Amino acid sequence: MEQLITGEAHDPHAVLGAHPGDGRTTIRTMRRGAGDVAVLVGDERHPMKRVHDAGVFEAVLPGEVLDYRVEVDGAVHDDPYRYPPTLGELDLHLIAEGRHERLWEALGARVFDEGVAFTVWAPNARGVRVVGDFTGWGPDDGWPMRSLGSSGVWEVFVPGVPGGARYKYRILGADGHWRDKADPLAARTEVPPATASVVHTSAYEWGDADWLARRAGRRPHQEPMSVYEVHLGSWRPGLGYRELAEQLTGYVTELGFTHVEFLPVMEHPFGGSWGYQVTGYYAPTARFGDPDDFRYLVDRLHQAGIGVILDWVPAHFPKDEWALARFDGTPLYEHPDPRRGEHPDWGTYVFDFGRREVRNFLVANALYWLAEFHVDGLRVDAVASMLYLDYSRQEGQWVPNVHGGRENLEAIAFLQEVNATVYKHHAGTVMVAEESTAWPGVTRPTSEGGLGFGFKWNMGWMHDTLLYTSKDPIYRQHHHHQLTFSLAYAWSENYVLPISHDEVVHGKGSLVGKMPGDTWQRLANVRALLAYMWAHPGKQLLFMGCELADDREWSEERGLDWYLTHDPARAGVQRLVGDLNRVYRATPALWAQDTEPAGFRWIAGDDVANNTVSFVRIAPDGGTLVCVANFSARPLEGYRIGLPAAGTWTEVLNTDAHHYGGSGVGNLGAVQAENVPWHGMVASAELRVPPLGVLWLRRD
Repeated sequence: MEQLITGEAHDPHAVLGAHPGDGRTTIRTMRRGAGDVAVLVGDERHPMKRVHDAGVFEAVLPGEVLDYRVEVDGAVHDDPYRYPPTLGELDLHLIAEGRHERLWEALGARVFDEGVAFTVWAPNARGVRVVGDFTGWGPDDGWPMRSLGSSGVWEVFVPGVPGGARYKYRILGADGHWRDKADPLAARTEVPPATASVVHTSAYEWGDADWLARRAGRRPHQEPMSVYEVHLGSWRPGLGYRELAEQLTGYVTELGFTHVEFLPVMEHPFGGSWGYQVTGYYAPTARFGDPDDFRYLVDRLHQAGIGVILDWVPAHFPKDEWALARFDGTPLYEHPDPRRGEHPDWGTYVFDFGRREVRNFLVANALYWLAEFHVDGLRVDAVASMLYLDYSRQEGQWVPNVHGGRENLEAIAFLQEVNATVYKHHAGTVMVAEESTAWPGVTRPTSEGGLGFGFKWNMGWMHDTLLYTSKDPIYRQHHHHQLTFSLAYAWSENYVLPISHDEVVHGKGSLVGKMPGDTWQRLANVRALLAYMWAHPGKQLLFMGCELADDREWSEERGLDWYLTHDPARAGVQRLVGDLNRVYRATPALWAQDTEPAGFRWIAGDDVANNTVSFVRIAPDGGTLVCVANFSARPLEGYRIGLPAAGTWTEVLNTDAHHYGGSGVGNLGAVQAENVPWHGMVASAELRVPPLGVLWLRRD
């Protein structure tokens, strides 16, 4: 009894509830602050006597009584302690083994017809209560929960709890301190800065069955993928998920992107983190609506033929007292050794990837977003920080692995597991790594010893290309290798070429702002860069606002500068992005063999003096597209290049066209290739190549 009162009881049901025996039933209830308490059985009312000053009442009834209600000062209530556990032995076994692939169906706030089962993993807690709108938030309030054996899981079923009720777990930690904690598996949260979890069950009816059926048969490596990266809060500030479903879907459709990628939508307390410091891994941020509103956004995008990728952050989590940190008074989700459990750059905790329950929490979380929200892939943030034990650490600040090396073997095993499990359950989806080192086999299958990702961001291409294009054209000939080096390793992994949010923030300048010259030259540079990027082997990702050619770098504190669409020169860049996507999607040569050397051939990669490269992209059926990119500030007249065949080659795209804001240098829509061998090819043609411009040619 005393342990129940102090909150340290592991089995409050052993004291509270109905206890039949010897031909009678003893019923106890805890109602702090109550005056008159009675137990109701059918039409009978049996007064209960106070047996503890803290508010424990008892009545002894004849016979076996299991179905009863409690009357407290005239109000009738159901009793949580007359309900058996809602978790079975199989669930508890899978949780303990770290193999519950639908963990969200076992833990968290699970809604039933009669009430809500609250279930939380806190193996080192001395006691746990659930507190909420249905109990009051006072220091002595809350329903004590029972510990379910050695699983570390605590549970209580609370009848009558409505949807939308706020709650937290009040945990007496192993260190003797009480903490109110948000539910790690909450499906919904309060709007930040409030931090409570919210009871939620989805009533959403999906309309994307056709999309999911098609997705299951897709082969992403052999299909077009052009990704528009979006920070939901600053794309058009003030829009909720449902408004975004209409406006964002319409905009992305108009520009022709195949996918959107959202910066993390998982709940996070600090907007300035852009979502990368997650506290609610199973809840879409409440800033823009409830979880079904987010489902509507995904559904609308799917119905418009647009895939959805989410940024996902399993590398680290913030130290907020009310969230995962020191959850049961001990390092539970984080590694206990600060040399492995704390990130020096970000001031965050690092997950304990070697603990099976933590690994299960993360693997199930990846599956959750694909199963419950129908998303089409996850881009895994900060993979390099997971792979290396000495990442951002000085000598003496890290601990080698069991072999004496710097590789984080537990994190490697986790990444392999999450990738293999996602692909096992969700065919046609993509797992994308943001990995900034030369770690081998990031996109190699796990069966061959790789990490098992579908794609990897090509950070080397991004760095070299932006460095090259930021230089004045007169100096570019000395840095030509930065333009061509990516083709030396383009097929070592399955790559995405990213110009992401990280490249247009924190003093790095906007994409236009990186370019040299006057306004016309800077815009021409951007147009040339984008056309070169779309023609280069690999899928593409472009951060929102880059298509607007904004001079200002991005900030999450304000929206995009949409007024730029009224500037003809800036609107020309936006128009170009739409045309790039349309031609790209209609041209298998640009995507069908992205991961195969057979899909690419140099025409001339060594024209250093002219700052020019030319190459052919090749489809499996032999169809071709030729790209000629002139990064010098002068037009190239009578510029002869080799071509795969004689005949008419249509100029399907010219970044210097007037309607993109260019000067109009070009070839009047087509060139005639002659049977004159050149550059090792059977035919050739003389071109007018515009300054700071790119041509795409396709044979009729």
